[in-house]
Amino acid sequence: MRRSDVMIKGIDKAPHRSLWKADGYTDEELSRPIIGIANSANDIVPGHIHLKQLVEALKAGIYMAGGTPVEFNTIAVDDGIAMGHLGMHYSLPSREIIADSVETMASAHPFDGLVLMPACDKIVPGMLMGALRVNIPTLMFSGGPMLAGKYNGRAIDLAQIFEGVGSKIAGKIDEAELKALENTGCPTCGSCSGMYSANSINCISEAMGISLPGNGSIPAPYSSRTRLAKQAGKSIVNLVQKEIRIRDIITKDAIINAVAADMALGCSTNTVLHLLAICQEAGIDFSINDFNNISDQIPDLCSFSPVGPYHLEDLDNAGGVMALLNRINKLGIINGNSITVTGKTLQESYRDKAVFDDDVIRPLDNPYFSEGGLSILKGNLAPEGSIIKQSGVDESILHFSGTAKVFDSEAASLDAIYAQKIKAGDVVVIRYEGPAGGPGMKEMLAPTSAIAGMGLDKSVALITDGRFSGATRGLSIGHIAPEAIRGGTIGLVKDGDKIIIDVKRRSIMLDLSDEEIKKRKSEWKPKEPKITKGYLKRYSKLVTSSSRGAILE
Repeated sequence: MRRSDVMIKGIDKAPHRSLWKADGYTDEELSRPIIGIANSANDIVPGHIHLKQLVEALKAGIYMAGGTPVEFNTIAVDDGIAMGHLGMHYSLPSREIIADSVETMASAHPFDGLVLMPACDKIVPGMLMGALRVNIPTLMFSGGPMLAGKYNGRAIDLAQIFEGVGSKIAGKIDEAELKALENTGCPTCGSCSGMYSANSINCISEAMGISLPGNGSIPAPYSSRTRLAKQAGKSIVNLVQKEIRIRDIITKDAIINAVAADMALGCSTNTVLHLLAICQEAGIDFSINDFNNISDQIPDLCSFSPVGPYHLEDLDNAGGVMALLNRINKLGIINGNSITVTGKTLQESYRDKAVFDDDVIRPLDNPYFSEGGLSILKGNLAPEGSIIKQSGVDESILHFSGTAKVFDSEAASLDAIYAQKIKAGDVVVIRYEGPAGGPGMKEMLAPTSAIAGMGLDKSVALITDGRFSGATRGLSIGHIAPEAIRGGTIGLVKDGDKIIIDVKRRSIMLDLSDEEIKKRKSEWKPKEPKITKGYLKRYSKLVTSSSRGAILE
């Protein structure tokens, strides 16, 4: 019995079939496996604007394999456009709306299979979270990465434009050069071309087995992306026929494979947040502490923007994620027997894949960084943990002791940074921007980019209970938990306090005695969230700690 039979088959379903026929579907189409397509296309997000065309190729593949595609839509927020104003409060919370939407549509209309069509950060995990609740055969197919821009003989992207703002304020470039960066940095459709949050989660989805090889790296404008969409359509029908469900694919072994790829690629800190949320929905026992265990065993073999010179098109030319997995397979972490959406094992996908450029994907004995790209730091400032992209930190400041300059909002910190009040040796503390306190856990790309653009990224640290864009680099530590509004130590820091960060020892400490911290805690009074109405009012009350993936309870 097909899952869709409950809405199509039998005499009593004549009214249901009549409504399908009002949509234009024939009896023949309704006799086939019904494949839902969750498409997040819109006219705002560059990573999603071309999904209107790609979905037609996907539908063609479904028809070729004997299925019937049925498309519906979800929302999608553009982080870059939402950055630095009210809009960013809604970015992470939109993940939960997307998860609820996929769950709702795939439950109200019992499809036999499901294809998820995202591109950018939050939309990918949101769709996966919703699909995990329904647990039917599912495949994720993304829109692919943007091509890098070209300016003055070098490859550039969104990060260089954000940093250009800081450079302009510091007098390093003029307005004409900033305009030139603006006009060339984002030249095509697709998710921004560095190893930012969107491309990170799309790449590790290949290692997780929930997307086809090439999903993370084939550039959005390439015809090979269109061909991959047709293959994805054929693959989802195969999954339905074999009765392979999403929870058969996303297992603990699959999560470990994803984190291993994450560490070797040097991915965004946001992957930690989203993988924890995915594990919660899948019922997988995997915590924030497990990331360091894998980071200890997997070196960072890549140097993509914003840390290094390469972009996703370079990863694709170098062999892609499967070539990287074949290389790190020698370390014994990858479980090659994990099933994937190809219907075969992960090992069958990567075992014959070679690396074509040893600088884009370095050999194991010559990594860019001896450990994984990400690290979890703990200490009295972050008892539940905090996250840093350690491969993006200059070696000279892996141990850093600085003086706190405290701000209760991102906006206040930006005012100080743009006024050039932040000096070498400072630790910029941005708090009350966590999941509940923001509310929404805003990304802090504007302040980190301004600091880098002003040339302070090797002499200034930034810590926050908010989060960062994947375009962030430098000594930037986010996801500090517990957050300020829920009594975390970050809410007790005062201007002039000494903060000690030791990346190698994975430690972040406020240099105060336990007695002084207890005294300050007794005098502390919680603040109201910055937004106390509408969806974010509900979100603020229900959201959990970032150390648990900022899921809703």
